[in-house]
Amino acid sequence: MKKKFFKYDKKISALDAQYQAQKIAFAPIVFQVVRVMRDLKLLEYLAKNKNGLTYDGLSKLSNLNKYAVQVLCETALSSGVIYEEDEKIFLSKIGFFLNSDEMTIANMNYNHDVNYQGLFYLEEAIKSGKAEGLKVFGDWETIYPALSSLPKKTQDSWFEFDHLYSDSGFPRAIEILKGLKPRNILDIGGNTGKFAMLLAQDEPNIDITIMDLPQQVKLAKQNIYEKNINNITTYEANILLEETKIPKGFDIIWMSQFLDCFKEEQIISILKKIKSSMSGNSEICIMEPFWDRQINETAAYCVINTSPYFTAMANGYSKMFKYTDFEKYIEKSGLCVIEIKDNIGLCQTIIRCK
Repeated sequence: MKKKFFKYDKKISALDAQYQAQKIAFAPIVFQVVRVMRDLKLLEYLAKNKNGLTYDGLSKLSNLNKYAVQVLCETALSSGVIYEEDEKIFLSKIGFFLNSDEMTIANMNYNHDVNYQGLFYLEEAIKSGKAEGLKVFGDWETIYPALSSLPKKTQDSWFEFDHLYSDSGFPRAIEILKGLKPRNILDIGGNTGKFAMLLAQDEPNIDITIMDLPQQVKLAKQNIYEKNINNITTYEANILLEETKIPKGFDIIWMSQFLDCFKEEQIISILKKIKSSMSGNSEICIMEPFWDRQINETAAYCVINTSPYFTAMANGYSKMFKYTDFEKYIEKSGLCVIEIKDNIGLCQTIIRCK
């Protein structure tokens, strides 16, 4: 499935191009203004008052002075979030999505609570290859062992974002995996165990092993214990360490949004390591949101713009994949793709490899 996204309009006028450039230059201000309007319920008040509100009316409903309301609303007006008619302000369709759309809300929370402060150090991260922005939360090299220690709001927004994009694909992914009739599955990078638990509850005859860092395994164990699930075991390991061995004897090695945590040479090394643990009957199933295999440009835009998070906050070197690049990593590792399934949930693709 080849799609061409982000086509450049060569006929755009100089005036329009300059205007678009200003939208980018002022984007951080617009973002924070709209987020504040959402969190202070101004967008909600406008959504509930279909006949519009005056600045005085919105000021009275929100318990904010007219100055505050006008400053926020005028920036929102310039961005198409609200519009004016007959000296009243109304919520636009764009404003509706900013206020009510689950994906937009999760994206905004994630970018404010997780990324905003750290992206100030993006230039440093680009130059050093390290997650320089992570220092706003503490002294870690990567975000993954830090997740359980991040501020509660940051942690909530990270998991909300991660689970929104991953979880939407879980029902179809479980259906696909069950159709392959495995006896057992190794879930590498199983994180909090959410996918493994859903699969285990849906198909108790499949034995599942979660392999991840000790910090993540600790969270997964607690969740498994609370759900009283008996067909999941755990395996603590850092897959990047040379001495780490991949457990053998699994029909399927499953990785969901795991390999996008690594750089090219690490991905190839991981795949080679997994390959050496496989039997002739086993296969690898990889679920990733490839930006060039999305259903539309909105989805491609959301996926592609997650990459700077990896640069500044996560580890300094990984990104969201373009499938045509990722396919080369698979070939270099000595594996071959036997099937590709697109449109899994919001944005995922599942690749089956032998």
